[in-house]
Amino acid sequence: MEPPQFAFPCYLIIRIKRTMAKWLNTISLALLILNIFSSNIIVIFAQTATSLSNNLEPEPSLPEPRAYIPNENNLDFVYHNHEELTKFLRATSARYPNLTALYSIGKSIQGKDLWVMVVSSSPYEHMLGKPDVKYVGNIHGNEPVGRELLLHLIQYLVTSYETDQYVHWLLDNMRIHILPSMNPDGFAVAKEGTCEGGQGRYNARGFDLNRNFPDYFKQNNKRGQPETDSVKDWISKIQFVLSGSLHGGALVASYPYDNTPNAMFQTYAASPSLTPDDDVFKHLSLVYAKNHAKMSRGVACKSATPAFENGITNGAAWYPLTGGMQDYQYVWYGCMEVTLEISCCKYPPAYELRKYWEDNQLSLIKFLAEAHRGVQGFVLDSSGTPIERASLKVKGRDVGFQTTKYGEFWRILLPGYYKLEIFAEGFAPRELEFVVVEQHPTLLNVTLQPAKRTDNAIHHYRPLPGSSQHYRPPHSPPPSYNSNSGLFSSITNSLNSIYSNIFG
Repeated sequence: MEPPQFAFPCYLIIRIKRTMAKWLNTISLALLILNIFSSNIIVIFAQTATSLSNNLEPEPSLPEPRAYIPNENNLDFVYHNHEELTKFLRATSARYPNLTALYSIGKSIQGKDLWVMVVSSSPYEHMLGKPDVKYVGNIHGNEPVGRELLLHLIQYLVTSYETDQYVHWLLDNMRIHILPSMNPDGFAVAKEGTCEGGQGRYNARGFDLNRNFPDYFKQNNKRGQPETDSVKDWISKIQFVLSGSLHGGALVASYPYDNTPNAMFQTYAASPSLTPDDDVFKHLSLVYAKNHAKMSRGVACKSATPAFENGITNGAAWYPLTGGMQDYQYVWYGCMEVTLEISCCKYPPAYELRKYWEDNQLSLIKFLAEAHRGVQGFVLDSSGTPIERASLKVKGRDVGFQTTKYGEFWRILLPGYYKLEIFAEGFAPRELEFVVVEQHPTLLNVTLQPAKRTDNAIHHYRPLPGSSQHYRPPHSPPPSYNSNSGLFSSITNSLNSIYSNIFG
């Protein structure tokens, strides 16, 4: 039996046909619209591509290195890379051979010369009885304002010698050694416009060069770096009287000591660590700050940073550090150095450099003249022959200094009454009283007599045992504590590193 047959009613068939027709019309319309829309897009895209291909200039490549013409009369206010810095120094030396001498004290890790320019009316020969002074810039590679200001200082000195009486007097009465960049490798990787942080601060091996010198208060176990070794060798050969080290990240003149005998958590318990010459260091710092356009106001760079009264501070009172350059030079060689923090931003945009030069120009000049304050003279034997490496100390100021191979000495002192103690191998020690006045340095020539012989022995005063070359105050680091090892040391060093990355 076949299954029953079911027949659709006619009216349902008609309705289905009509509905399908409507759907087909709708779909056709949609496809038509989509086709038109996509065609327009393709046309527009094709037209745009054609227009771009016809009109677009080839994409410019990176700009060529800035063409630098080594003309010291047109030193521009930009950051100069190492090659440009070298060209400027060589061109200046060639143009002013009677006022400048260029030499290198060594090389950086990556082989860049550590250039020093001497500016003086006697650039190649020591001037008898006249002091050597210096400026050092860019010890932290990401603090390059000082690097540029020292180039402009060189230019200013050589171009003003014939027209500015003060500059003429300076160059006739001292030799100014200028090291624009102690850390050229760090500068090469630092970024302009970066006000904080540590990129470029360190040398190519990752060492902070201003934590890499021997330290009076604590043993510094950090491996010596070529840059710091070069500076140590440099200052051991030249008897520098006065020095300024230019930094960035704050606006203050900071004076020794930078370190303190107290080790643990020193960042949080910072207190002054004063030298026997604290009055002189405060004076030197004030000379710079008061001749600066803003520094002596003592305004904090920002709300989270300290303000400094009169724009000066004791280094340890700000934040203690181990292995700093200024403490080393003072204690080991008697050179009075001040750290000059000259910009709130470590690496400000180049368009601000002109203003920094205007703010610091007078300070840079006036600071150097302080080398002629105090006492100076010669130490001679009874025949008038200079005594080299005689040890001298102002009584009550137990950081000493030595004579040069010509028997010369200098000591910066404020007006007052003093007593000078002089000691030399094979000679009887001597004390001399003298007075320092404000107007001019006191000239003091000292004659030492041979020590008396008793039982074929020469009795003399030797202020230091062994081979040390200087008189240092009696002090030895705590024997039971190694400042560069252990948990507390690691914590302290880390905190100090963070603090110094922020402030300078």
